[in-house]
Amino acid sequence: MIIQIENRQKRVKIDKRRLRTMTTKLLKTLDCKDKEISITFVDDAQIQVINRDYLGKDRPTNVISFSLQEGDFGGVNPAVLGDIIISAETALADAEKGRLTLDEELAFLIIHGLLHLLGYNHEGTTPQEAAKMRKKEKELFNFLALSPLR
Repeated sequence: MIIQIENRQKRVKIDKRRLRTMTTKLLKTLDCKDKEISITFVDDAQIQVINRDYLGKDRPTNVISFSLQEGDFGGVNPAVLGDIIISAETALADAEKGRLTLDEELAFLIIHGLLHLLGYNHEGTTPQEAAKMRKKEKELFNFLALSPLR
């Protein structure tokens, strides 16, 4: 299992060790022990450029996933799931709005991004598929809440 974590922003403190431990637990729980992902933390300006250039939405967002298992060349390297990009600024603001800790919000965003990499979807799909993703998010979030991360 390879988990690459990169922090390209300076405004929000990121505990990479804690996030790596959490992501390892998630990958094991999802039967993805032999998979590779990257998680990159950026600021709002950086994620807005990515969102505009790749998804056609000219605004910041909290998380974007890029699956390397989809498309014409999705099977080239089945061990590499893809990339998760998180705006640390938006995550902090969302945590405050939702009365969560930053760690809880980052856990949720990693879960959300990881599920997208595994083929779950909530946009442009059936209500049943969206509900399936929400249910899995909640299940994994509760699993982490009950599981010590250190």
